[in-house]
Amino acid sequence: MDTKHKIINGQVFKEEGSFSAGTVYICKDRIVSKEEYDAAGGTETVTDAAEKYVIPGLTDIHFHGCMGSDCCDGTAEALRTMAQYELRQGVTSITPATMTMSEEVLAKICETARDFSCDNGADFCGLYMEGPFISAEKKGAQNGRYIHPADTKMLQRLQDLSGGRIRTAVVAPETEGAMEFIERNSKNINISIAHTTADYDTCMEAFSHGASQLTHMYNAMPPLNHRSPGPIGAGADTDFCMAELICDGVHIHPAAVRAAFRLFGDERIIFISDSMRAAGLQDGSYDLGGQEVTVKGNLAVLNDGTIAGSVTNLADCMRNAVRNMDIPLASAVKCAAVNPVKAIGLQEDYGSLAPGRYANIVLLKENLDLDKVIHRGKPVL
Repeated sequence: MDTKHKIINGQVFKEEGSFSAGTVYICKDRIVSKEEYDAAGGTETVTDAAEKYVIPGLTDIHFHGCMGSDCCDGTAEALRTMAQYELRQGVTSITPATMTMSEEVLAKICETARDFSCDNGADFCGLYMEGPFISAEKKGAQNGRYIHPADTKMLQRLQDLSGGRIRTAVVAPETEGAMEFIERNSKNINISIAHTTADYDTCMEAFSHGASQLTHMYNAMPPLNHRSPGPIGAGADTDFCMAELICDGVHIHPAAVRAAFRLFGDERIIFISDSMRAAGLQDGSYDLGGQEVTVKGNLAVLNDGTIAGSVTNLADCMRNAVRNMDIPLASAVKCAAVNPVKAIGLQEDYGSLAPGRYANIVLLKENLDLDKVIHRGKPVL
């Protein structure tokens, strides 16, 4: 017998980016139409979502770690800890990010990712490969010892080890071999411009070859200048380019976040957390890609003062954007739930409350605090 569940009386998020009163119908692990629900057998569970927002589960496509674990640990235990923590926050699907490391370390991560899954954690949807194909001048918190020219053969070796689970790979387009790398790999992998000194024209060329994203926009790239618009100007001028933003209150001033929305619109912005292993833990000293990081409050820095990722999960970044940056809730949900899965090609299963998608659903109270998480049709919180 099928088990079915409906969520009634909530303000339900619509795909076009609005809320309206409605009901969400679930059978087994999928959202279904009312007709399919009525025709299904089994016992019924009803959740009353009065005075609550009903939104798709969030997807973090770019974060490194949390709760003391990091993707670069290269173990199933680390990925499991991360997936379980993220799910409890309402982040129901993830693509954890590597760092600029040796191919040997990256190979271990990819081998672990190949067969990884976690029944009681966020859906593991693949890997985000941040580095090693970056610019030394804009390495940020990446380890400069392992920076490597753009290398399709290396990427393919890692992709083969991962069983095709690398969803995004970053590259600095001004570096040796980058344009050929973008051209050869962009049909199969989401290519994002990252850790770069590239000017406007170079980025426009990269987009013409198939790059389609800006990694943590504003950070580790030239600023938007009226005479040298750089990657940000090029991304704004490219209709299909999506831009990541870290709305933790540290990486980007609220006015710059609002400016990004005016340049790109809420159809093309992806909220990410870029969190490191200290997320969810106390202040102290931690490791990021083999480098020591000091965490105090919501600020994480290397010994030289370089900002080293965030310690804020994606759900809190979304809330911060609404509460402290004047971003409308519907726009923030699009950027944290809808746009990330479009970027990595998983919109048929994730990022919507439309029939056919996985029943990954989050209920928020009126003040945006978390009320309930449903993962694949089963209550988590």
